[in-house]
Amino acid sequence: MSHFLELASHRMHYCVDGPSDAPAIVFCNSLGTDLAMWDPQVAALADEYRIVRYDRRGHGQSSTSETGFSIADLAQDVIALIDHLNLSRVHFCGLSIGGLVGQHLGIHASNRLYSLSLCATASKIGDYDSWTQRAALIRKEGMAPLLEATAGRWFNDSFIEQQAETVKQILDTFAKTLPEGYAQCCEALAQADFSDDIRRITVPTLCIAGKQDPVCTPDDLKRLAQGVQAGSQLSIHGKHICNMESPDAFNQAFRSFLALHTPSA
Repeated sequence: MSHFLELASHRMHYCVDGPSDAPAIVFCNSLGTDLAMWDPQVAALADEYRIVRYDRRGHGQSSTSETGFSIADLAQDVIALIDHLNLSRVHFCGLSIGGLVGQHLGIHASNRLYSLSLCATASKIGDYDSWTQRAALIRKEGMAPLLEATAGRWFNDSFIEQQAETVKQILDTFAKTLPEGYAQCCEALAQADFSDDIRRITVPTLCIAGKQDPVCTPDDLKRLAQGVQAGSQLSIHGKHICNMESPDAFNQAFRSFLALHTPSA
């Protein structure tokens, strides 16, 4: 079911699926997508878990802030949402920038987590200049200049050919992303580096890589798994949006991990 939460800085769109009394999972999407990117996980897991998805600032149906924000601010949005839903602790799963939000939560709010799943991400993604240049380009020209290259970064050619309608839907969502919201996320990414802090993450952590991901490689996820205190890593077929490209492999590994770290009722 779709809802809106009015926060001080913006309006957040979120959806909740699954039994109201089940353990909760919060999903955090990648840059330029909306909460629909987790549809394959809802279909597989909503029988057993309460699934909370939301649109990050400037994405999907959420508004963006008048001023810029940091990964810490995006993590605080998660805390505000789970407080609103009266959830004391959750499983958190984030992909790409969503994984950086998860790392911040693991470092600073581990008491709110049962577990952490970090997908197609890294302790630092890209570099300052590339992100700030991208933000400037988007503010000047909108989302169009990035559209052509995005599909090839996110999915293998075989998936693009075989799942043309799915790819079209996710690229349409990318094209509709608020340019200012996207640019502000780029600036947050430019500043984000948890390389020296991930050792403070004590909650059980699963790191999932797409084997062909050119953005956040399997080595990036291996370093994360080795850097946290209780990490494991696996690689599945796919590029950056690996949860969509290989949903069965993703869901099987994720469900097994959740089962190990969900407290009995």
